[in-house]
Amino acid sequence: MSVKAHIKVLVILLMLPMQALAQGFAGLGTQAEDFATPQPGRALEFPADHGAHPAYRIEWWYLTANMTGPDGTPYGLQWTLFRSALAPRDGQGWDTPQLWMGHAAVTTPDAHHVAERLARGGIGQAGVEADPFSAWIDDWALEGPDFDTLRLTASGVDFAYDVDLRATGPLVMHGQDGYSVKSDAGQASYYYSQPFYALTGTLILPEGDIPVTGSAWLDREWSSQPLAGDQTGWDWFSLTFDSGDKLMGFVLRGTTDYSAATWITADGQATAFPDGAFAAAPLERHSVAGREVPVVWQVSLPARDVEVTVSALNPDAWMTTSVPYWEGPVTVTGSHSGVGYLEMTGYDD
Repeated sequence: MSVKAHIKVLVILLMLPMQALAQGFAGLGTQAEDFATPQPGRALEFPADHGAHPAYRIEWWYLTANMTGPDGTPYGLQWTLFRSALAPRDGQGWDTPQLWMGHAAVTTPDAHHVAERLARGGIGQAGVEADPFSAWIDDWALEGPDFDTLRLTASGVDFAYDVDLRATGPLVMHGQDGYSVKSDAGQASYYYSQPFYALTGTLILPEGDIPVTGSAWLDREWSSQPLAGDQTGWDWFSLTFDSGDKLMGFVLRGTTDYSAATWITADGQATAFPDGAFAAAPLERHSVAGREVPVVWQVSLPARDVEVTVSALNPDAWMTTSVPYWEGPVTVTGSHSGVGYLEMTGYDD
């Protein structure tokens, strides 16, 4: 089999567990079958839960960052490692059912640079170790002596980055101590974040090397059926306000929309909010990749007096990856000001 044929087969294998029966966005509403499912009351354990959970079907390590260069130009950075399983077990060599996919991006006010990597587990090409922490796919890596002190590297055809991350606050559990409900039918994931990274490093772009400073937010989530079958996508916001407070909120779109949010104080105290407490309404749309995608939003959390407008730094931040979606940095104005990140999935052409 040729190298090109091997790559094509790998892409198909990577997508199989996500697209089976086409239930929910990217098949994430497909029945869990023999896979493990999240249960309420399970206390997350660290550092073990920073690592992989092969008994669950889907998992990700997902980092975004808002940065500025020496002249004040804003930039965004994304690094995501996905694990997707064909069966609920681990294995060695080509016997493993664990498959991996990496996404990396840099967003500027005028450009959006994207790269993707695909890998098979069991052969050393990709994986995650909890202690010391290391997550990698090919030569992309997020690693350090522990989860609080990390170095992040990635590269594409027309960009690269090398940044250091230092946690200045605690881990944050979403939902019920990390058990995050996603639908009225009870679909759920385990979900926690480290939203308090201070970042320093370098972006390598076509215009040259740019030293940057800023803040980063890392999300960890794993499940086997995180969506209901009728949920077609989500709009997810991670917002950092000038006060130091933070807000994570999402709306899962379906026959009936489902929302949830976490308010995080500057010192790391978290309060979870149930379905209906958080709202996000599109204000302006933009044509990108043949789709009309909302790029300006009205976001509210009345219980914390939040009524803000969230605007994309670059409306063209479309991820041209195997499963395409919109992902990019945003600015926040209104009752609170700040920056953040927005992810939107399920906007088909």
